[in-house]
Amino acid sequence: MLNFFKSVNNRMTEVEEFCEGCWVSAVAPDEEEVAYLINDLKLEQDFVLAALDEEESSRIDKEENQTLVIVDAPVAVKETDKNTILYTTCPIGIIMTDTAVITISLRENSVISELEDGLVKNVQPHLKTRFFLTMLLRIATRYLQYLKQIDKISDMMEKQLHKSMKNKELIQLLGLEKSLVYFSTSLKSNEVTLEKIYRGRVLKLYEDDQDLLEDVLIEVKQAIEMSNIYSSILSGTMDAFASIISNNLNIVMKVLTSITILMAIPTMVSSFYGMNVEGLPVPFFWFPLVLSILLTAIVAVVLVKTHMFK
Repeated sequence: MLNFFKSVNNRMTEVEEFCEGCWVSAVAPDEEEVAYLINDLKLEQDFVLAALDEEESSRIDKEENQTLVIVDAPVAVKETDKNTILYTTCPIGIIMTDTAVITISLRENSVISELEDGLVKNVQPHLKTRFFLTMLLRIATRYLQYLKQIDKISDMMEKQLHKSMKNKELIQLLGLEKSLVYFSTSLKSNEVTLEKIYRGRVLKLYEDDQDLLEDVLIEVKQAIEMSNIYSSILSGTMDAFASIISNNLNIVMKVLTSITILMAIPTMVSSFYGMNVEGLPVPFFWFPLVLSILLTAIVAVVLVKTHMFK
């Protein structure tokens, strides 16, 4: 889908067609739209294809009058079959030309949607570098928001696991741990790209742009630190619950073994007195019954004192 936007009275407004100083948003473009970007807007084919590559890592590249910046943006995905939430990342290609800014992404994401809906104020696409840095700041902020959500979901799952050990909670925690790995890897890659931009060798930065880029770097570094902290906490939590589950299994097996021992005593006594042989002591019905009860009681007391039922 291709959409064209321009700033009117400091508010993002959609326009019908491409014009100088506009922002072109391409979300999951089809073949015809990709051809329009390459043939009509004269974008570098390699830049467009790189932005559409889901495995493309964050980087910056320049070719004549076009600059490509690929950054990883966070995405929240709800897995309906497992009823869990998984956070992942997807690349967003930002191509800056002499006349416009073009963003290309394989899927919808909240950062692009917020800009399209005009939820971000004082955004002007004709100020290409400032618009680009504002988008980077929104992406970094979105990382922090999702990290806080991951922390809250982790706490909630931990409380539920204290009540009952279910696969659903464990699968959700495993998904969050995987999400933090995705976030940490993408954030570090974004940081390297931002450091290159900060040196000013690829993009010309004014003083205000430098300040905004510093804010972006601070947010990214904070997100990396939070991601590492939450990952360590979650990894420790998963290890702890794995030990708890193993310990609970051992307790159950210990109790079942104790019950089996108690049930085996009457069976053994009855088996001896059920044999068709002579010479058994006190060959009366009541004796094996009393003997079974007495031996079972003695063994039960021993098992209780050795905490075999706890």
